[in-house]
Amino acid sequence: MSTNPATSTAITPDETIVKKKLGVGFWLCVTWLGLMAFIALFTPLLPLKSPTQNFLDPANGRPPYSPSWKHWFGSDKDARDVFARTLHGARISLTVGFAAITAGFLVGGTVGVISGYFKGWIDRISSFVFIVLLSFPSLVLAILLTSLIERSLLTISLVLGLLSIAPVGRLARAATLQFADREFVLAARQIGATNRRIIIKEILPNVAIPMSSLALLGMAVAVVAEGGLSFLGLSVEKGITWGGLIQLGSESSKTLEEAPWIAFFPILMLFLTVLSLNFAGDRVRNYFDVKETTL
Repeated sequence: MSTNPATSTAITPDETIVKKKLGVGFWLCVTWLGLMAFIALFTPLLPLKSPTQNFLDPANGRPPYSPSWKHWFGSDKDARDVFARTLHGARISLTVGFAAITAGFLVGGTVGVISGYFKGWIDRISSFVFIVLLSFPSLVLAILLTSLIERSLLTISLVLGLLSIAPVGRLARAATLQFADREFVLAARQIGATNRRIIIKEILPNVAIPMSSLALLGMAVAVVAEGGLSFLGLSVEKGITWGGLIQLGSESSKTLEEAPWIAFFPILMLFLTVLSLNFAGDRVRNYFDVKETTL
């Protein structure tokens, strides 16, 4: 009587499970975004120089003054402190970006989930609306709307939120279609769960994962869009924004040559913030293995 030798299973290097990590870069970006959020929320309470006061210093000649211990980022041509103005600019720029993507998610995300879940004529109508919105050039539409209405913080946020409805809605619809016919959704229907309960308890937790990465990327796009409108003089009228500071510092080649710091520091803050949003959003997408979806 022969016996079979004991079999053993060897795990090859290719079969080992690699634990995913967000990485140091992600946490550096989160730290920067947290700092910017803190500044945006508590700028009026911080011990900063007045962003509108003229700090004339006859001993240093005529403004603009170069960066120094007295003015860390220098001053502009009206002797206003660029450091204080840059931090105050974060308040409006980030508020507009956050409010715009939030409005887009509330409208576009809701319509996209409902469209992907119920399908049928609801899906056809909402998809047509998304296509119509995507057919307009975003920048041209934003310039048109902002030139016709009062440019307050609310209206600029709503305009940029309108532009984010279609992309957010298309992604929410595509993500919902992936889960609408899965086993756990069918099981919930079999036990008599209502459509509302299925959407809230079963669909949304799964759709929220790809949507979370899009939220960071979408906010980056909204911040850049607000900066572009400010550079064109079409953003918030009463307030300081990064785009407005960049426009002020680059209004002439002479200003850029003699005082590049007026535009450079707002550009640097805008660049680091957008880079952090993009990198963090990309890392979240990779961490949760969110597959690219054809929109």
